[in-house]
Amino acid sequence: MNLIVDSPTWLVAILVLAMLAAAAEDAWRLRISNITCGVVLVTAIIAMALHGFPLALWQNAVVFIVVLAIGTLLFASGQMGGGDIKLLACLGLWMNFMAAIWFIASTLIAGGVLALAFIATRPLRHRKNQRTGRSASRKIPYGIAITAGACLIFAGQLGLMQPKGASQALQSVAKYHS
Repeated sequence: MNLIVDSPTWLVAILVLAMLAAAAEDAWRLRISNITCGVVLVTAIIAMALHGFPLALWQNAVVFIVVLAIGTLLFASGQMGGGDIKLLACLGLWMNFMAAIWFIASTLIAGGVLALAFIATRPLRHRKNQRTGRSASRKIPYGIAITAGACLIFAGQLGLMQPKGASQALQSVAKYHS
């Protein structure tokens, strides 16, 4: 069950603010706080309660557990940060299997774009760090990519990604078939 659909606007707003906070925290400190991840988790639980905890939520639970399990292995091997994994898992709680697959794919694409941007701007960052005397971090704030991937999926689920005229075309097709 995709919880974003039919969730109240105030709850979606809190979720979006938490995702933006996670991206900002990661960009600024290369860390995502447990509080931010906790807000995403609590909003998912509230959305589940508002939907009446239907049986279809088993998929969301499986997505959460699988992402957390695989993410823990990635964290243990030093491939991803703990905050990134927690954010991914908590956002996965908002989605069923199909949405989660698209979420992971869009997050990986956003991460690739982010990595290319970091590679392209490396000389600029290197010069800035030489002036300030700080050592350059080679880490990429993946919370930005996770937030971008989630926003893309949620926007699609809310119908915000349809090209102009698509809704009219769908309505005329629906009229024709009824």
